[in-house]
Amino acid sequence: MKDWIFSPPAVFIIIMAVLIVIIRILSMLSFQVKKHKSGTGESYACGEENYNSNAQPNYSQFFPYAFFFTLAHVATLIITTVPLTDKSIVILATMYIIGAVVGLFVLLRK
Repeated sequence: MKDWIFSPPAVFIIIMAVLIVIIRILSMLSFQVKKHKSGTGESYACGEENYNSNAQPNYSQFFPYAFFFTLAHVATLIITTVPLTDKSIVILATMYIIGAVVGLFVLLRK
């Protein structure tokens, strides 16, 4: 009869209720700004005004590096965690590593 309290939905609701109470108590004890100064909430750009209209970052050079590191780290994870006891798993891991190497060659071609 009392096992319902250990079910995942009940535990989730209990933990959420406890966290809401803790957050409410801590928010009453926290330091709160009483007077807002002018300029609060505006972006700071080293004295430049309207910096947000000029800021358009270019991520075209970032994505190849991010893709490279993703492939390299996942391939390393596969190499280090594949159990060598089952032959079919080793074959699938080898096929994945070959696919990762082909992906790196495609990424790094000039």
